[in-house]
Amino acid sequence: MPSPQQARAQASAITSGRTGPETEASPTSRLRALFDGPHLSPGQRRIAQYLIEHITEAAFLSITDLAERVGVSQPSVTRFAAAVGFSGYPALRERLQSIALGTLAAGGPAAAEVNRSNELQAAVDAEIENLENLRRDFADPDRVIDVGRQLSQSTPLTILGLRISASLAEYFAYAARRVHPDVRLVTRGGSVAYDALLQSREAGGTWVLAFSMPRHAQETLTAVRVARSAGLKVALITDLALGPVADEADATFASGTGSRLVFDSYAAPGVMAAALLQAMSDAGPERTQARLEEYEQIAEQHQFFLRE
Repeated sequence: MPSPQQARAQASAITSGRTGPETEASPTSRLRALFDGPHLSPGQRRIAQYLIEHITEAAFLSITDLAERVGVSQPSVTRFAAAVGFSGYPALRERLQSIALGTLAAGGPAAAEVNRSNELQAAVDAEIENLENLRRDFADPDRVIDVGRQLSQSTPLTILGLRISASLAEYFAYAARRVHPDVRLVTRGGSVAYDALLQSREAGGTWVLAFSMPRHAQETLTAVRVARSAGLKVALITDLALGPVADEADATFASGTGSRLVFDSYAAPGVMAAALLQAMSDAGPERTQARLEEYEQIAEQHQFFLRE
């Protein structure tokens, strides 16, 4: 009898292209696409991040109110509008309002207000919204499939996750080792990370998958830059932040994190990681099947798991 992993590997391959009804990209993805093109200054990134996080309210603010909320000057908001391709703040606000009205019509962030008195339910509602946004992004899975294929072909494949991001990196590396012959996990920064990245490149590796969750660590940015300077390409799983780590990545997959509780929760980034694992498995089905069968034999021989 095949293991659950073997059965899923055979039955759940990601289908290339749009297979269901046309689904509009999530509001956060539309905003990110709007702001990602130009090189923004730190102050402009703060404006962009505020708009992403508060779209249903911020889209209806005057330029004075928006500048005050973000803590920048009114001319800074005007320059930001020009930097992202608009004639001025009124034109930008008109686009933001169309996105915000679509969010409200779909029962977006306002829906969570129903459970304001119960913070645990509100936290779950926020994560459901993050997952709904990710679901919309998956309407076209081609980019996930493409990057998963390239990660699969990188031998060795390095997984980087420092500080709070280490747990996501450990999950990905643990699973990836079932379907990939050489996965190297880096959860310590500084010279230890540099050594691992340089050795991975010297051994023939072509890609690094990095996780960067808030608060974003300076050492993650430094490690990503080291990887790029060594000739490695970087795929990044991160939250909705626009920032220097995303600027350095060759491919960025942004998914919201839950921030309603004392410590963030990672439902959507976890699903994003699992989707990339699926894409890696799909990229080499024969290798995936052979490695899963070999692992099951070893697990049975050494009784790794309890009998269900």
